[in-house]
Amino acid sequence: MSESKLAGQFFDAAIGLLERVRDEEAAHIGEAGSLVADAVAAGNRLFAFGAGHSSLPAQDVVYRAGGLALMNFLAVPGTTGIDVMPATLGSALERVDGLAGAVLDSSPASAGDVLVIISLSGRNALPVEMAMNARAIGLKVIGVTSVAYATGTKSRHVSGTFLKDHCDVVLDSKIAVGDAELTLDGIDAPFAPASTVVTSAIMQAVMAAAAGELAARGVEPPLLRSGNVDGGHEWNGRVMQEYGDRIFFRH
Repeated sequence: MSESKLAGQFFDAAIGLLERVRDEEAAHIGEAGSLVADAVAAGNRLFAFGAGHSSLPAQDVVYRAGGLALMNFLAVPGTTGIDVMPATLGSALERVDGLAGAVLDSSPASAGDVLVIISLSGRNALPVEMAMNARAIGLKVIGVTSVAYATGTKSRHVSGTFLKDHCDVVLDSKIAVGDAELTLDGIDAPFAPASTVVTSAIMQAVMAAAAGELAARGVEPPLLRSGNVDGGHEWNGRVMQEYGDRIFFRH
C-alpha cells in the first residue's frame, strides 16, 4: 500500500468522524453554545481545561483570532501539553488525587462561570475531579470526551465514574478506544490518531454556536480579530479594555 493511500485513508476517517459529530451531536453542541452565551451575557467568565494532548483543543480557543476573547485557559502545571520533562510526568499527574481541587481553589473561576473540560478517555482522576469540584462551586461544566471509553475501559477515579458523569452537557467525540484510525499488515500497533482534529472542530463549533446565540439575543459577541490584518490590533485593544476584568491570559 502506498504512503499516499494511507494518508488518504486518514483523511477519510477524520472526515467520517467529523460528519458523525456534526449530525449526532448537533443538539448538544447547541446546548453548549447556549451555556457559553449565557455566561457571556450575564457577565461571567469562560474557562477551558485539558491535560496532555487534550490541552491542544482547549488552547485552540484561547486568544484566538475569530474566537471569543473571554475564553481563558485553566492551566494545571505539568499537564498542559508535552513541554514538561519528562513527558511521562504529565500522564502521571493526571492520576493524582486532589490536584484538580487545588487548582480550582487558586483560580479565578467562580459560580456562574463555564468550564469546558476536555479529556478523551475521561477516566483519570484529574478531569473527573475537576468536573466534580467545578460543579460543587457552581460552575457549569461542558465535557468533551469519547463516551466509548466509559464502556471500553475502567475509571481511574476512586468513585468509579467518568468525566461524562459530572457534566451539564456532554459532547461525544466518537473516537474509538485507543485513538488510532489505521492499521496495516507489518505494523504491530494501530496508528494515526484523529482526536485532536475532531475535538478542535467541536470546540470551534461550540464557539460558533455561542456567537450566533449572542447575536440572536442582541448581544455583540466579544470576538478577537487577527493581528495580521489592518486594524486588528486596535480592534483587539478595545475588546481587551472593555472585557479586561474577565480576561486572565493577559495578566
